[in-house]
Amino acid sequence: MSEDEYVSLKKHAGVGDDGAYRLATLDDAICLYHIRRQSILELAPPSMPAAEAEIWAAKLTRAGMERKLRELEIWVAEPGGTVAGWGAIRDNLLEGLYTAPEFAGRGIGAGLLDGLERLMRERGFPSVYLEASPNARGFYLRRGYRATGPQTPQGAWPMVKEHFG
Repeated sequence: MSEDEYVSLKKHAGVGDDGAYRLATLDDAICLYHIRRQSILELAPPSMPAAEAEIWAAKLTRAGMERKLRELEIWVAEPGGTVAGWGAIRDNLLEGLYTAPEFAGRGIGAGLLDGLERLMRERGFPSVYLEASPNARGFYLRRGYRATGPQTPQGAWPMVKEHFG
């Protein structure tokens, strides 16, 4: 990640120079693991049964989160010094976007998404791909994504957003 890309993420995510967005480190693993877990358990229902949310949340272990931190580019939203959410990318694939339940609806996820899309566009990718959970599908549709196929057997919605301009 170059300094220019870092400044671009902060600028296009609507963040000043207060350090509200930063690259995640291995030290963040437990916190990011818990944000993902709580986000799924508290925000996914009623879009999915609570039992399905439990199964989904259990698919990532703490060790798995550490692996993600080594393999993906993960950005943390940290307004006021509190970790509020995170987003992960690999090339032009959005691998994950989670907001702590107490920060839901405050623009944390939208800000991260805007900044990550901008980084991918600046890196020359014409499109962003993702698989949306049932509870996040509307979030992505409102932000210009479209479905690229039916819901997968795992319950995800494959989606894409083409960059224009």
